[in-house]
Amino acid sequence: MIWFALGNPSLMNFQDLHELLRVELVRRIERGTLTGTRLAHQAGFKSAHVSNFLNRKRSLSLEGLDRVLSSQNLTIDQLLPLDLTAAQSPIQTSDPTEIVPVVSPSAAMDEARISPSAIIETIQVSASRLHDNRARPSTKHAHWQRFLAIRADTQQSAAMDPIVSPGAIAVLDRHYNSLAPYRAHQPTLYAVRCGAALLLRFVDFDEGRLILRPYSRDFPVQLLPLATHETPGDYIVGRVCLVFSEL
Repeated sequence: MIWFALGNPSLMNFQDLHELLRVELVRRIERGTLTGTRLAHQAGFKSAHVSNFLNRKRSLSLEGLDRVLSSQNLTIDQLLPLDLTAAQSPIQTSDPTEIVPVVSPSAAMDEARISPSAIIETIQVSASRLHDNRARPSTKHAHWQRFLAIRADTQQSAAMDPIVSPGAIAVLDRHYNSLAPYRAHQPTLYAVRCGAALLLRFVDFDEGRLILRPYSRDFPVQLLPLATHETPGDYIVGRVCLVFSEL
């Protein structure tokens, strides 16, 4: 069994990088920090060329990607949406490891401490990779068991494919319930409570609503209104800090 992390540059292909750059530029335009015209001017392209690229009608050459990255002061590692680990197996490692329980989405949302009966399976993950993660816990989650994992089903993964593929194991840090970006200029992937479902989405907050953004443009953006006494931390179960996808 071979496992890989999609965020490792050595395991990405040209098309993966191409799409990550496009998504980041669209995100900046949607937030009002960039326009297609300004991007074209900064990168030395015609506006129509940039528009076709942003709308998936045309690809950029390697030189073109370099020009866009340079114009936006972006590096490849800044484009990677997650802090992912590349490994042949989460079990085979010479580093100290910790056992992470894989549980159901409902257990991930509702159980402060995971009982043995709630554990579906376990994986071993590098201890340093877990505890190098920065924490920003909400008051509610500060004393919850920190790391656990879920196995993404087809419905959960479809909106985030190829970042999260069907059957992938997503490790959640339940001590990161803040909307403060984990890394500057990069979207943070969260596990979010939405009714009885646990969704994996990029998340923004505006005018009293959580904005749940998929990676795939085939899925709609969802709006989750908050009551006056609620905070985003009431819905954010945790940050997705690692993803293991089976080849």
